[in-house]
Amino acid sequence: MNAAQKLAAYGAGLVVAFAGAYGIAGAVVPDSVVAGWERSSTSSHAGSEHQAGSSATAADTAAPAAAAIKGVSLSADGYTLGPVTAPAVPNVAGNVDFTVLDRRGEPVREFDVAHEKQLHLIAVRADGAHYQHLHPTLDAASGRWSVPVTWPEAGTYRVYADFTATGAKGSTALTRTVQVDGASVAQRREPTRTAQVDGFTATLSGDLASGGSSDLTVTITRNGAPVTGLEPYLGAYGHLVALREGDLAYLHVHATGEEPRPGATSGPDIGFAAEVPTVGRYLLYLDFQVDGVVRTAQFVVDAGQGRNEQGGNAGAAPSHGSGH
Repeated sequence: MNAAQKLAAYGAGLVVAFAGAYGIAGAVVPDSVVAGWERSSTSSHAGSEHQAGSSATAADTAAPAAAAIKGVSLSADGYTLGPVTAPAVPNVAGNVDFTVLDRRGEPVREFDVAHEKQLHLIAVRADGAHYQHLHPTLDAASGRWSVPVTWPEAGTYRVYADFTATGAKGSTALTRTVQVDGASVAQRREPTRTAQVDGFTATLSGDLASGGSSDLTVTITRNGAPVTGLEPYLGAYGHLVALREGDLAYLHVHATGEEPRPGATSGPDIGFAAEVPTVGRYLLYLDFQVDGVVRTAQFVVDAGQGRNEQGGNAGAAPSHGSGH
């Protein structure tokens, strides 16, 4: 099985879209987006919960037209992300705790391994800042997941649980929001294809186009020299997640090439096949590992209209089909 096939089992297509709320009051999901979800929601689970030490506001279930895009609701595929507890203030260590519930409201206790883990938890502030890729631990007796976390700054954070329940036909991505109290300044994102992290330079080449697959390559260098010691991480030499501005949809990008052998290294190039459903701005996060340390590089890329869509009605509303 090559890396692309393995990644396909973990989640379809491309990834997470972030809300573009910019203001000194803090990073929040835009009211217009939330209102749209409320008007079109068909789920009885929409609403908000407030627990001791945290605030976990439920994301309304997406409209049927957007149902094929993952990570826009707390309920999908017969599963629900239960209330989330988390630290309510920045710079205080604590845990993110939650359960995944089945149709009967019972905790799910059995999960398949995908990308070397049973569940992947993505946390990111609503403006796209402070991305974290976490791997919680499951208490099989209770079905409760838990992972340590510290929020760097105040704001509204989105948490995404990406998993494949044992016996399910495919992966599921569910989401809720967590409010971290305090003043914050949201970050504006401008297009960039170069990222500096811990002395490494990551450079992205390739263009995103809606309605089809786009080939992307990330080249890793250090002090101007190519890095050839990239180590496998989560079953590939790089793990890429993208954020689409405006709706918080969660999908995945496929790594290309063969699955790494144990102990193998690669570099400086990491290839990906990305499918984006719409024209728009995407923020991409690349996790890569060197010398046992995982680092994250961030890019911002604008996706254009795919060739198979050109000549059609360019002014029509974009479709919300699957990104895979």
